[in-house]
Amino acid sequence: MAGPRDPATDEPRAAELADGGVPQPPDAAEVEAAREAAAQNREQRAEKRRATVRRVRTRVAQVVWIVSVVFALVLALGALCVALKANPDNALVSFLLKSADKLDFGVFARTKDGVYHAVGNTHAAHTKNAIVNWGLAALVWLVGGQIVSRIIKP
Repeated sequence: MAGPRDPATDEPRAAELADGGVPQPPDAAEVEAAREAAAQNREQRAEKRRATVRRVRTRVAQVVWIVSVVFALVLALGALCVALKANPDNALVSFLLKSADKLDFGVFARTKDGVYHAVGNTHAAHTKNAIVNWGLAALVWLVGGQIVSRIIKP
């Protein structure tokens, strides 16, 4: 048997073993010091957990904001492609237009189902539809992303 140990330092108590090996009860100062050390240790662990949670929430909020900005940028570039009469057979233009069509929630579609619909089948009408509807969708992504980011961020 290793013998009685000091709760604060986890070392053998020399004073207790001095009386022929008969353990003595710890005095009040030792007990109080051990309690304070344990409480301080718990507080340090809790602070580390809180700091970790803050870091994770900050990173998640940053990712949400970046994703919303990228989605708004795709919508803006899609509208620019429509306005500049970019070749829809080009892989990049096709990707941007298809992605923008998916990111517009259907409510901001550049077809007659969108919020704004310019009458006519001209390039000017298609450009107005794309710029207004996808511009509004981009604003919704930016505002929504900022709101969600602020909710998540500590």
